[in-house]
Amino acid sequence: MADMLTVKDLHASVEGKEILKGLNLTVGKGEIHVLLGPNGSGKSTLMNVLMGHPLYQVTSGGITFEGEELLDMKPFERAQKGIFLSFQTPEEIPGITVENMLRTAKQAITGEKIKILTFKKELKAAMAELEIDESYASRYLNVGFSGGEKKRNEILQLMMLQPKLALLDETDSGLDVDAVKIVSKGVAAFHNEGNSCLIITHNARILDRLAVDRVHVMKEGRIIQEGGTELIDEINRSGFSHLLGEK
Repeated sequence: MADMLTVKDLHASVEGKEILKGLNLTVGKGEIHVLLGPNGSGKSTLMNVLMGHPLYQVTSGGITFEGEELLDMKPFERAQKGIFLSFQTPEEIPGITVENMLRTAKQAITGEKIKILTFKKELKAAMAELEIDESYASRYLNVGFSGGEKKRNEILQLMMLQPKLALLDETDSGLDVDAVKIVSKGVAAFHNEGNSCLIITHNARILDRLAVDRVHVMKEGRIIQEGGTELIDEINRSGFSHLLGEK
C-alpha cells in the first residue's frame, strides 16, 4: 500500500523550545493510526507542524505527503492538497455561517463551482448523521456552540470536505458518552480505503467503530513504541508508566 504521509527525523520547536526531537512516522493510504502519550510529549505539536502552523519552526528533518515535500507549502496549500486538522478547541468566528464557510472551503479545495442545491442536500444529510439541528447551518461558526456542538461541527467539516488525511487532535475531549459515539460514527462514515486518519485521543471509545492499523506511543518528542491495539488495552489497564519505562 502506498504511503500517504512520511515523517523523517523531524525536529521542531516553538518559541525557541525544541519539542519534537527526531520523530519518525509513516501512515499508509487507507490506514488509521492512533497517537498516544502523556501530556507534553509533543502530540499536538506534531499535528500543528503537519498543518503548517506559523508558530512552530521545523529545524531539521522532512515531511512528505503523497510523495510531495510538505514543508515548503503554506497552510492553505496543504489544505488544498487534502490535509485537514480538527482542533482540540475550535475557534469561534463571528460573521461567517457554518454553511458559507463549508461551501467556500469546498470550492477553494476543489477549484470547482459548487452547485447550491446539491451542496445543501449533502450538508443536510451530514448534519442528520451527526444529529446536528439544521438551523445550525445558518449560525455563525461555533459562536454560542457548546463544547460538544463544536466538536461535532469539526466532524461535519471533515465529512463535507472529504480530505485525504484527517488529523484529529483530541476531537473527543470533553464529550459525554453519547457525543463520543456520534463523533466516532462520523469518523467511521468518513473513512475509506482512499483516505487516512491520524488520531490523538485519551479516550478509546472514539475508536470503537474504527479498524485501527497502528498505534504509536510518544515520549519527549519521539515515538518510543509502536504496535497494534493491544497497546491501547495495555495503557487502559496500566497507564503510560510501564510503556515509558517509568516506575
